[in-house]
Amino acid sequence: MGKPFKIILSTVAALIFLLIAVVCILPFVIDPNDFKPEIAAAVKDKTGRDLTLDGELKISLFPWIGISTGKMVLSNAPGFEAPAFASLEESELKVRLLPLLSKKIDVSRIVLKGLVLNLAKNQQGIGNWSNLSGSGQMQPAPTGNIGKQLEQSAPTAALAAFTIGDITIENARINWNDRQTGKHIEITDLKLNTDKFTFDKPADLAVSLIALDSQSQIIQTVTLNTELSVNQQLNIFALHDTDLQVTSTGENVPGKTLTTALTAADISLDLAKQTAKISGVQLTSGEVKLSAELTGTAIKDKPAFQGPVSIAAFSPAKMMQRLAIALPARQDANTLNKMAINFDLTATAESAELTNLIMSLDETQIKGSVGINDFTLPAIVFALDADAIDIDRYLPPADKASKPIADPAVVLAVSANALPVETLRKLNAEGTVSLNKLKVNGLLMQDIQLKLDAKNGIIHTQQSVNQFYQGNYSGNLTLNARSDQPILKVNEKIDHVQLEPLLQDYLGEARMSGTINVSAQLQGRGNKTDELKSSLNGRVSFLVKNSVIKGFNLQQIIDSGKALIKGSALPADNKSDQTLFSAISGTATITNGIIQNNDLVAKSSKLQVDGKGNINLISEALDYKVDAKLLSRKTDTEPEKIKGAATIHIAGTLIKPSYSIDIASLLTDKNKAKIDKLINKIDKKLGPGIGDLLKNFLK
Repeated sequence: MGKPFKIILSTVAALIFLLIAVVCILPFVIDPNDFKPEIAAAVKDKTGRDLTLDGELKISLFPWIGISTGKMVLSNAPGFEAPAFASLEESELKVRLLPLLSKKIDVSRIVLKGLVLNLAKNQQGIGNWSNLSGSGQMQPAPTGNIGKQLEQSAPTAALAAFTIGDITIENARINWNDRQTGKHIEITDLKLNTDKFTFDKPADLAVSLIALDSQSQIIQTVTLNTELSVNQQLNIFALHDTDLQVTSTGENVPGKTLTTALTAADISLDLAKQTAKISGVQLTSGEVKLSAELTGTAIKDKPAFQGPVSIAAFSPAKMMQRLAIALPARQDANTLNKMAINFDLTATAESAELTNLIMSLDETQIKGSVGINDFTLPAIVFALDADAIDIDRYLPPADKASKPIADPAVVLAVSANALPVETLRKLNAEGTVSLNKLKVNGLLMQDIQLKLDAKNGIIHTQQSVNQFYQGNYSGNLTLNARSDQPILKVNEKIDHVQLEPLLQDYLGEARMSGTINVSAQLQGRGNKTDELKSSLNGRVSFLVKNSVIKGFNLQQIIDSGKALIKGSALPADNKSDQTLFSAISGTATITNGIIQNNDLVAKSSKLQVDGKGNINLISEALDYKVDAKLLSRKTDTEPEKIKGAATIHIAGTLIKPSYSIDIASLLTDKNKAKIDKLINKIDKKLGPGIGDLLKNFLK
């Protein structure tokens, strides 16, 4: 057995020696540059592109199969602007020879220098890379699930081993031009470095680049450092200790510079099981820091991700200042100092839902859920519950003289009209908001309920305040935004509301008390508050019970007028300068922002008042004429009698009314007869017409 074994051994040794000799001799007897025409012809045949090899080709065969090139240029597809699809200044590839015999690939290094890649898509959606598959024909850009395509294209026969010493890409450049969308992005200074890569073992990966968006003129500097591992079947990928930094600069960037950092402890992707897991994610941008733990399912067929997300407490005011965003004028400078958000996220390619939502803004806490059912035609659903919020703290300072007369429905209408009409038309939302306590324009409300339903340009709300100054408020609003000028319809009702504390909170003083009931049906149109008011039409009815009007003593006004005519002493001022009414009622019509009231009735034990007039909602000016009768007290023996009467004009504004008395209305029949005789005498002595002037004065 010894001799045959020696023969076999000698034969193998001879073959190996011969192979080594051939490998060593071939580079000296074969010049790869002689094959440039054949290489270019093969590329032309497979792709229809021209390959230009300007640089020198070098090969080595032992112990590495290596090839290095100089400059190479691959022409672009017909119909695309850039002359070259890709160009390369230098490249180098080395593979160990002997491991190839046992299906092992051991790559020493891969080096690409000066790569320029011009990627483009024409108006038909065809990419300039689509005929590189071997057919030579242009094909539409691939669509569908990329992960599934990668899995289908993965090799079926696994290698025994695969190792790459390092990969280096230096000074690369990528241009992306999409004629369909007009998007143009230029990536420069692209660098990529990896250390030794082997299947199922982590390898350090470092990438850096600079990207310019020509439309926004925003420059983004990107760096990525991570550990990457891939299995032999190329269907399981893992990233460890990932750190992504993006710095955006440009005139359109808030603050002109913004840095965003994304870190993740572990990211795993299993294409076979269609699962993904992202652990220890933190996204930081200025004052805002987001943390998340996410898992994904059906990532190829119907991707869905879920997990908890939290945004740590930060100061919105400081964030706005850092981003050079002007802070709004506020009554309380201590607002917008603290905000935090926590929720459970469920997201798919078409929808997103935030459940177990807990959001705090300063001292206010909001709980509930928010969802978007369709990203293409966003349908928003929400259910929110807040404890207490003081809106006045966030509003600009305002004095009481400039405060608008507004109820919850008007506030909602004005808020809605602050949005562009196009936004209102696209609004598709349905949900409820509950508030335990609310303060706005100085008014206090408790147990507030709001229901919103907006779709196809029609916005409908139902709102109620169950505790509103010992009474309640209810109303509904419909806003039609289908036309250029939104059309508003309001129906609302106030029941048993105490006027004195309401006016005290709203104006800082209360000139009237009592219990008020109001119902209103209104309609208007316009994009601004003044337009809404000037176009307002509708009907209002009101009833005030057990009312006291302060600063207005109707009986004293009548008594003073009578004393003035008689020439007697004026009555002493009453320290309690007020008028009491058991009931004040009336109805009003509203036409183009003018409230017209023709049936004002006020009753008390000593007075009976009838009046009519109007209020201008734009200027809030008053123009009223009131006929007041002073009554004697009714007794068992004497019926109620009229002791005096007067006509009073009310002018000024709702905030500052003024009163004047019609002197002629105080004259008795006897005094009127005396004045008529006096006027006749004046006409005879001074001439006709003078008496008429005096009559007009006394009217």
